Amino acid sequence: MLALTCGGCGAEKEPVTITIWNYYNGEQLEAFNRMVQNFNDTVGKEQGITVESASQGSVNDLETNVLNAAEGKVGAEELPNIFSGYADTAYALDQQGMVVDLNDYLTESEKSEYIEGYLTEGDFDGDGSIKIFPTAKATEVLYLNDTDWQAFSQATGTTYDDLATVEGLTAAAEKYYNWTDAQTAAPDDGKALLGRDVMANYILAGAKELGATGCDVENGKMTLHFDKDVVRKLWDNYYVPFIKGYLSASGRFRSDEIKTGDLLAYVGSCSSASFFPKQVQTDSGDSHDIMMRVLPCPYFEGTKPVSVQQGAGMVVTQGTDEQIKASVEFLKWFTQPENNISFAVGSGYLPVTRAANSMDAMEESGLTMTDDMKSILSNAIDAVNNNELYTMRAFAGAKDARHALEYCMSDRAAADRRTVEERIAAGQSAADAEAEFLTDENFEKWYDETLASLKTFEG
Repeated sequence: MLALTCGGCGAEKEPVTITIWNYYNGEQLEAFNRMVQNFNDTVGKEQGITVESASQGSVNDLETNVLNAAEGKVGAEELPNIFSGYADTAYALDQQGMVVDLNDYLTESEKSEYIEGYLTEGDFDGDGSIKIFPTAKATEVLYLNDTDWQAFSQATGTTYDDLATVEGLTAAAEKYYNWTDAQTAAPDDGKALLGRDVMANYILAGAKELGATGCDVENGKMTLHFDKDVVRKLWDNYYVPFIKGYLSASGRFRSDEIKTGDLLAYVGSCSSASFFPKQVQTDSGDSHDIMMRVLPCPYFEGTKPVSVQQGAGMVVTQGTDEQIKASVEFLKWFTQPENNISFAVGSGYLPVTRAANSMDAMEESGLTMTDDMKSILSNAIDAVNNNELYTMRAFAGAKDARHALEYCMSDRAAADRRTVEERIAAGQSAADAEAEFLTDENFEKWYDETLASLKTFEG
């Protein structure tokens, strides 16, 4: 009897606990934790798997903590079984042999269920490997303070259709600046219409639309394609209107400028939906409720729209066979259509499977969606299904290269605009204050400096 009892014990599946680090906050974190608890109470309980989730704060905090753990730095926690990872962080750990290739853990049928571009993002060597498991993705949309837009629209005849292209948006921003400027006695004090959350996306996706690849990556090495004519088009529709006060960027996120009334619109991730303010509170004491409207991300005239593919996937780190299998079990469960849709509706992220990536599937799920969330997800899904998707591939130094792209134009624009504002405050006209920054020579100098800086990242 003792032998039989021990034999039965040996046949039981040993319980396993896996840890997940993420960067979710607010409503997104609440939605993710609900999913984790649901798994633990159902499939996890049946299979002896317990998932423990921990938010590390911001994306940068998460990346720092993961890299510190991987390097075994003093005071660092043990590397988790799974972490939310972008390609550059996953690539860095993969070079150290710490990332699991999940290709063999998925059948061909299972792989076919996912949107192809999401799976190939983690194929660093072009051999079909899956080093990043897609769980929730995002793309960019145009957010608009529709309440205050209405007064401007009615006064100037500017319509939503004018915001469909980058050039149309630039022209609308000029109109808005002039319209707000005319409402005060002081000269040259108009307001900016637009801001952008992620400048690297504007440069990379915009360049792609205009016929330049920007950064080609093969076998972990990057080749730069920084076409001057293309870059000039990007410059003319960001730097130039920024210098003139039509565009703005202050603080960490543009939604903060919506709240203070300093912006009317911004281009940002569909996953930032929960951060759009419900009210404007200006420095002058004005406070009023606002409604949000969501429109497609503008594209360059005469081009095929290119939408950025963003949003971290999940990276599984090396561990025991039981830990890896348990990690994959959770990720497969999380991306089942009904579960992935539940997370999408609660967070603004997009599902990653073909079956779930439609508004019909979301509405048929029976989950309650606000009108705002329906609009956000509808625009984002249309972009993913109908536009070319773009994401920068991983390579050595990719994080630093993207950082350079993020700030090469925006920092220069912000610094030069401050100089313009100081000159206007000192009594110069806007035209005189801006003149030196709007020359071909200024662009050429910036272009040469930026090109030389970006070339240092080539393989």
